[in-house]
Amino acid sequence: MPICDICGEEVVSEADMRTHLLLSHLEMSCPFCSLSGVSYDELSFHINSAHTETDGHTGPTVECSGTDKRLERTADCSTGKSENSVCVLGDTRLNDRYTQGTRTTEELAGPKQKRLYSPAKEKHSACPMCNLVCSDSFVLQEHVELHLQEEGMGEGAVNTINHDLYGVRCYVCPICSLGCSDSSSLQEHVELHLESSANGAEGFCSDLTLARQLQQEEEQKRKEEEAKREAEEFKKLQRQFGLDGRGGYRQQMERNMERAVSRGHMGPAEFHRKRAEMMESLASGVDDGETKSSGLMEALYDYFRRDARDAAQVWLCAETDHHSSSDGDKGWGCGYRNFQMLLSCLLRMETYKNHLSVSDIPSIPRVQSLIEEAWKEGMDPQGSSHFNNRLQGTRAWIGATEVYALLTSLGVNARIVDFHRPTGQGNTHPRLFEWVKQYFSLSAVRNARLPPKVVQTPQPPIYLQHQGHSRSIIGVEQKKNGRLCLLLFDPGCPAGDMVKLLSQDTVGTLVQRMRKFPTQMKHEQYQLVAVESVLTPEQKQSRILNSRTFCAERIP
Repeated sequence: MPICDICGEEVVSEADMRTHLLLSHLEMSCPFCSLSGVSYDELSFHINSAHTETDGHTGPTVECSGTDKRLERTADCSTGKSENSVCVLGDTRLNDRYTQGTRTTEELAGPKQKRLYSPAKEKHSACPMCNLVCSDSFVLQEHVELHLQEEGMGEGAVNTINHDLYGVRCYVCPICSLGCSDSSSLQEHVELHLESSANGAEGFCSDLTLARQLQQEEEQKRKEEEAKREAEEFKKLQRQFGLDGRGGYRQQMERNMERAVSRGHMGPAEFHRKRAEMMESLASGVDDGETKSSGLMEALYDYFRRDARDAAQVWLCAETDHHSSSDGDKGWGCGYRNFQMLLSCLLRMETYKNHLSVSDIPSIPRVQSLIEEAWKEGMDPQGSSHFNNRLQGTRAWIGATEVYALLTSLGVNARIVDFHRPTGQGNTHPRLFEWVKQYFSLSAVRNARLPPKVVQTPQPPIYLQHQGHSRSIIGVEQKKNGRLCLLLFDPGCPAGDMVKLLSQDTVGTLVQRMRKFPTQMKHEQYQLVAVESVLTPEQKQSRILNSRTFCAERIP
């Protein structure tokens, strides 16, 4: 059994001898220089690095503050021989009482090197007492033991080695203060802390990976929901503008008639009669006139001359029929019906009647076909691409640009005026009202020096478009206080209501519905299509060529 040369205590193995020297004999001094107050490992490293070539005749002096003994011994480190001597070589202290044979410095340092370069290098572990990270568990173990030595030297080993009431030596864990009966148990206990620390680092990495994975999944889910929402909104827009493939005028008319039969509102005989009339109208391309109301402008003229006492001046357009929406175009056909109203006026005027290529009011499917023909001529290629070059068989809405393209194709000179933003208080459009007044009143001034209170001008009605709906301006009224109001024909007003203009008892009520003051027209944008004259073939061709870069007249 190895025996400590400093205090004479017997230990079981060399490892226990090393632990004994670390814990019982902490401070030593170099025999070759003035270095002192260092640990056994520090002194060993110092001698092997700083005094490798020093002659060993003088012999080292080892001072141990852990005991009351001071031993002076001589050693010949070059040969490894000594008389009852202690050699400090590598990591092993050998007494020649239990040394067999002569060992060189490299042989003695061998076990230390083998221990430091163990295969356990794959997992990085952090020191629980500082920020050092070691790739080898044995290196980390010795590093922690150095911490223990420093605590022992700084505090007299009070925190590391304690004695209980019965005088039994106790080794205290520097991490959790657990007491261990021997150094081996303490070492194993500290290694458990190290493994726990390493596992905690791995757990942190796995948590971070999981968090990133969850974030990626959330991002993917958000993108899928956004794409789904955009697809639903696109379908809604398709349904809103009649581009969802559910058919056009004919299909909607048939469905509504079938629904009326199933609800008892229409008999089978009437259903077949109306269906036959619809098919005949579609085949001829001429509107069946079921929703047309005539004679309205003359009735309005008589009303304002007779009863409009608070009006200072009234200007009305030329004779125009009102066309209401039917069961075949309800909800989307306002643009087509307003074009029919405008065309009904032009067909009554000699200037346009002899010039137009149509002689009757076309049905809505025929109007769709005429717009497609205008596109084929080269009118409004941008608008054509918006509808995928097709209107027939759809419930697609049309607006000011489609009406302008159709009028140009028919040889009518028209202009688009865009009131793209409000010009008055409260989001009103006083500039629009003034423009309409000028449109109707200038023609009246040219025809009479002192125009009467109510004037029916030779001007056609104005096509009025705003978001979601269109109407026709058939006149303007100026009150005695200077306020202006527009007079509108609305396709949404049923034919049964419009005929009330023909009765003196009900005309006043319907006129109130037709009047629109600036405070009642607060859409962000309005567009007007106003007819001015006819086009020569050369002018028409020039309009078609310029329609690729056509821009509406913007006011303001």
